[in-house]
Amino acid sequence: MALIVHKYGGTSMGSTERIRNVARRVAKWHKAGHQMVVVPSAMSGETNRLLALAKEVAPEKPGKAYGRELDMLASTGEQASSALLAIALQAEGLDAVSYAGWQVPIKTNDAYTKARIESIDDARVRADLDAGKVVIITGFQGIDDGGNITTLGRGGSDTSAVAVAAALKANECLIYTDVDGVYTTDPRVVPEARRLERVSFEEMLEMASMGSKVLQIRSVEFAGKYKVPLRVLSSFTPWDIDLNEEATSGTLITFEEDADMERAVVSGIAFNRDEAKVSVLGVPDKPGIAYQILGAVAEANIEVDVIIQNLSKDGKTDFSFTVHRNDFQKTVDLLKGKVVPALGAADVVGDSRICKVSIVGIGMRSHVGVASRMFKCLSDEGINIQMISTSEIKTSVVIDEKYMELAVRALHREFDLDQTADTIAR
Repeated sequence: MALIVHKYGGTSMGSTERIRNVARRVAKWHKAGHQMVVVPSAMSGETNRLLALAKEVAPEKPGKAYGRELDMLASTGEQASSALLAIALQAEGLDAVSYAGWQVPIKTNDAYTKARIESIDDARVRADLDAGKVVIITGFQGIDDGGNITTLGRGGSDTSAVAVAAALKANECLIYTDVDGVYTTDPRVVPEARRLERVSFEEMLEMASMGSKVLQIRSVEFAGKYKVPLRVLSSFTPWDIDLNEEATSGTLITFEEDADMERAVVSGIAFNRDEAKVSVLGVPDKPGIAYQILGAVAEANIEVDVIIQNLSKDGKTDFSFTVHRNDFQKTVDLLKGKVVPALGAADVVGDSRICKVSIVGIGMRSHVGVASRMFKCLSDEGINIQMISTSEIKTSVVIDEKYMELAVRALHREFDLDQTADTIAR
């Protein structure tokens, strides 16, 4: 008997019929002798609906008071879907119980709308599992030291599921979504994209951080830190599919490299439309400047991605970095209001119409010239590169947003990732 965690996304929970199908699938696993914990998202579109209501009532304003109420509101979506799933499981003849994150409890910090998990008390859940119950835990949310409900940010149910699996030392965490695994890139952009039977944790971490929407990056970080076996698969396969076939479908995120993995120089192309570039111009070129700029941004709870500092000229330099597009105006206002006057910089400029495109692959470790091959491919398509960032197994470029799909398709062909390519065996 294994302890298995299932996570279901909003599309999988999008209607009462889909919730019943989830219940039938979970019941099949439970009846096969497994202990089952389920972490569902809110029903598709529900979180957006709730947050839109908040904006109708009053414009968004900075501060923890507003963030606290947004979390109080948004958390109700997962509570509703969890209760509905428990009812559906009871209708299947199972003893099922649902808990909100604060009832477990899942302890977080108090960074409302972007909280981070600090600990999980698994005693209550283990007692229920030992009693033969199926336990449903709301995704996306927890509770801070002050007893306030918090949420983990969009896509946080993935993180909740992996964190719960880590706390319970689950045998495996299965992420059910509306796609049947991890692809070489988004099939909506490149129809020839292939599903990967397995991908390394390092590759998945890079792909998630570079914009792949299959898994939230924090869930992959949790999986890596606690060595949680993770599999991505589709909830739209028939619920009564053979259990062994289902358990080995989708994409396995593995912590061991094998010979097959080394055959591919590049495993996937990731991209992110939600990028914006901010440049601080005419910055004095002296020690501590990067800290003064990025320290202020970090204090405002704004995440920074690609960073570039230009060569100094006449004692001045330009400092550029990217942030999430939703944080663009907040970042510009912050820098113009506090940082630029303090530094004596010339100005702050930005561009919210850029994107990031990345090639990812463990094979890049042992192959030279991969980055130059990428740059030539983009050059041949007439695409200008604005910023570059690299790691051992990825190269990312920032380009104009209008060229994103062209770049992804060209790079997919360049690195032989099409379904028909016979240069890659998996």
